[in-house]
Order: sequence, then structure tokens, then C-alpha cells
Amino acid sequence: MIGIDLGTSNSVVSYWDGEQVQLIPNRFGKVLTPSVVGIDDDGKVLIGEIAKERLISHPQLTAAAFKRFMGTTKHYELGIHSFSPVELSSLILKSLKEDAENYLEQDCTQAVISVPAYFNNIEREATIEAAKLAGLDVQNLISEPTAAAMAYGLHEDKDQAILVVDLGGGTFDVSLLEMFSGVMQVEAISGDNNLGGEDFTQIIVHDCLNKHGLADQVLPAAVQAVLYRKAEGLKISFSSQPKSSFSFEVNQTIYEYELTIQEYENLCLPLLKRMRQPVGRVLSDSHMDIKDINQVILIGGATKNPSIRNYFSRLLKVIPYTQINPDEAVGRGAGIQAALKTQREMVNEMMMTDVCAHTLGVDIISRGPNGYTEGVFAPIIERNTTIPVSRIETFYTVRDNQEKVDFSVYQGEHPMVKDNLKIGELMVSVPPGPGGTPVDCRFTYDSNGVLEVVVTDIQGQTTQLIIESHPGKLTEAELQESLKKMEGLKIHPRDRAENRLLLARLERVYAEALGDKRAYIQSLILEFQHTLDKQNDLEVKRLSAKLQQQLNELEQQLWT
Repeated sequence: MIGIDLGTSNSVVSYWDGEQVQLIPNRFGKVLTPSVVGIDDDGKVLIGEIAKERLISHPQLTAAAFKRFMGTTKHYELGIHSFSPVELSSLILKSLKEDAENYLEQDCTQAVISVPAYFNNIEREATIEAAKLAGLDVQNLISEPTAAAMAYGLHEDKDQAILVVDLGGGTFDVSLLEMFSGVMQVEAISGDNNLGGEDFTQIIVHDCLNKHGLADQVLPAAVQAVLYRKAEGLKISFSSQPKSSFSFEVNQTIYEYELTIQEYENLCLPLLKRMRQPVGRVLSDSHMDIKDINQVILIGGATKNPSIRNYFSRLLKVIPYTQINPDEAVGRGAGIQAALKTQREMVNEMMMTDVCAHTLGVDIISRGPNGYTEGVFAPIIERNTTIPVSRIETFYTVRDNQEKVDFSVYQGEHPMVKDNLKIGELMVSVPPGPGGTPVDCRFTYDSNGVLEVVVTDIQGQTTQLIIESHPGKLTEAELQESLKKMEGLKIHPRDRAENRLLLARLERVYAEALGDKRAYIQSLILEFQHTLDKQNDLEVKRLSAKLQQQLNELEQQLWT
């Protein structure tokens, strides 16, 4: 089994040699394969380095950065050929597969592939489809920040909170992970799938065109390609010098362009501010502060940019940890995950828990002061909830003698379903009754990406819908085993023995107390009941531990 980092700008393939992960060189002896596809003059497909070289000379026959459009209907017209982002990605994956087979001298048909942590279901399905077209059986999709953390060996380190910042060519991901007692706990993830190193190059291109009054002109594709390549070189040069310049030609006129690193950082401010939002969301969702972060690791080739490194150093008040080439970190982590899948005795066992990347909920009709509003999104499992997880919510029929209820399942963070991603639908027959008859909807989501939706009517009749994040990944037997394990999650927190015991203890102490102490204990009971109703196991555990300590102190006061 091989590990693959399918990147926006470059891709990497790796394997476990029995002791450590090794990166596999391509046919040109390099471990980085540019994620570029082209067509030569004879109609032959070109992959990687050769295609990248032709971006300037043959831009109309070359495609790059197509990972940004995975799961969309966008098509690239290369000569007489038309390719979807999935098909272009499959060509890159097929090339990596061939390089691995030539290097290892054996068939490589199984793979672990990394994806941005913030990819949604459609983007993940598109990645699996690309792998299938390349002749690869995807055993697991691993989030890029988690793969990078594994590559850094952070699971072997002391207990700590780690922020992984991943800025690739076209996507930006932030993950907060906590390491404790050999367990890697993903606490929260966020990101921007339309922000990457490409944007930090394009901002130089736009500034250059604006300064020369060329912004409104439609430049030939070859000129655009030359300008982009020179802007990329200028950006990279800031790693070693404070000022740089280049010249370019348009319609037989030579233009000169010069930029200092300070001017460049000012141009980048809008992009840097966009990166701040996912960082803030991750900290907010995990109820942590910047001061709680022990370690920051930067991955993705774009983080080699000194302006970006300096920005995160200032923002997070921590010197980033960069001991592994940021271009290679995700590829190495994917190789380690592949080893964990097949050769566990050769790798130190590591427990991993993940989170639900996007909120999952249903489409409802909401009644407000001005009447009914259709298309409202009702969350059931919030984003960054630790998985596996099970949540139940009660909804109500709208009309008298209503016979059917439509539960359309959506994924996203917007208040209206039209702005979110529809991933499934369940039409349920219900016994006729008065409007306002309750119908329970339970979502159960596990680490295999299986979402089970179970709707229960007032008579106890149930209807089930299974939605797989990675369709076809699980066999029927594996799917049934996954559903069997999920059964144990379907106990409401208020019905769990340990929580019932704590409530009973609170009620006993309330009965024993008098006056102000009784009012205080009553507030604790109400707080605990409210937290149980929210069905957030992490919150329940935290409050439970706090209440146990408070009860110990109260009982000591009552009996002394």
C-alpha cells in the first residue's frame, strides 16, 4: 500500500520500508511531481515536469491547479480534448502509481490519499473517483494536517496542543490537535478551499498589471503564463533578498516591475486576514486560546514564504516548527497511515480520533412571528464534534392529518439549505394526526464516514437511510459491522448510567441541604440537565468532572 499527497501544485508518493517512510522518486529522480497535465503536438498526454515546462510555451494545451475545482462541473479544453478535474487528477495519480511500481518492482493497487481537512463529501467522492480511474483502491482518505502531524512524529511527543497550518498551492487548512497518553485527538478543523499559494503569486501579477495600466486588457495566454512564472520567481526570491524585479513584453513593448518585501506584505494583507478567520474559528470551536497552543507546525509549499511565516509567528506568538520539508510532510504522513493499515507491528500503534468537518442537519419549515419559512437548515451534528457520535432531535408535523415527512439531509454552515450541500433524502410515512405531532430524527456518524439517519414516528415505527462519505470503500460486511458498533452510541446522555448516578447524587445532596446551599445545588442540577440535553459528550464529561468535585466539597461541608 502506498501513501499519496495529491496536491494542488505538487504531488508526492511514499511507502513504509519496514522502519521508516520513504518518498518515491519519479522518472526524473525527483520526489515532487508537479500537478500539471498537458497535451503535446501529437496529442500525447504529458504529466508533471514536462507539462509544467510547457505552461509558458503552450498554455492552451496545459492545465494546472485543477484540484481547486474537484467535485465541480468545470472542464479544461486542451486542444481537441476536454478533461474534468477528476480526470486530470486521475492522470496525476496514475503517473504516481507507475513511478511507485517501477521503483518497488511490484504492483501498487491500494493507497491512502490525503485531502484537505475542509473538503466536503462531493470533493472527497471526486478524489476517490479519480483514484478508481487511475487503477487505485482507496483504503483511506486522511486529512492533510493529520498526515503532517504523523510525519512530524508528534504522537510520540509529550502531551500538548498543536496547531497545524497547511497552506498549499490552492487550499488552506487549519487543524487543532491535542496529544495525550498516545492519543491524537483532532479537536477542531477549519479552512478555505479557495485560498493558497497561487493567490499569493496572482496578487503580484495583478499589482504589476495595475501599475502599467494593463489590468483591463485581455493578454495572450502565453503572456499571462510568462508573467505568472516571473511573479512566482519574484515571490520565491524574497526568501533571500528584500527587493526583486523582472521585465516582460506585451505587444513588442518591454515593461519593468520592481517590488520590495514590505510592499509585497502590504499587498498580501487581505489574504493574510482571510487566513486569520479559520484560525479563530478553530480556537473558538475548541474553546481554547492562543496561549494554550504549545506547538505550531507549518506545512504546504506556500508556507516557505517568509511573509507568511512571519505573519503566523506574530499572530500565534510561537516560533513555527519546520524541521521537515513542508512540501513533503503530508506525503510522509500518508505513507505512515498506509503502514498503519497494513503493517501495524512495524509502526508504533497510535490511537486517533477525528471530528466531523462540517455541520450535518436537515431541511425544515420554521414557524416565526410572520408565518412559515421554508428551506431553513436545522443542525443535528455540529461541525468539529468528535466522532463517532450520535444525536437525536425532535421535529413536528406542520399540518393536520399529514401523511409524509421529508427529511432532506444537508452539510454546511449556512442558515438556509440552499447555500449548503445536499447529501441525501429520506421520505417517511407517518400516521395521520394533528399538526404538531412529534417525529424523532437521529443522526449517527462514525470514523468510517458512515452517516446513519433514523426517523422514528409517534408509534415507534422507524425508517433508515445510510449515507457513505466514501461510497464503495466499505464492503457490505464492513458496513454492517460499522452500523453494529454505532448501536452503542444511540443512548441519550441523560440515560447513561454514570450520568443518572450523578443526577441521583445531586438530588440526594439537595434533599440533605437547606437554605442557600439548596438553591445552589438546584442550579447545578439545572445546568447539568441542560448540558445533557445538548448531547455533547465532551461538554457532559467536563461538567461531570467539575460537579463531582463540587459535590465532594458540599458533602464535606454538610457533614462537618
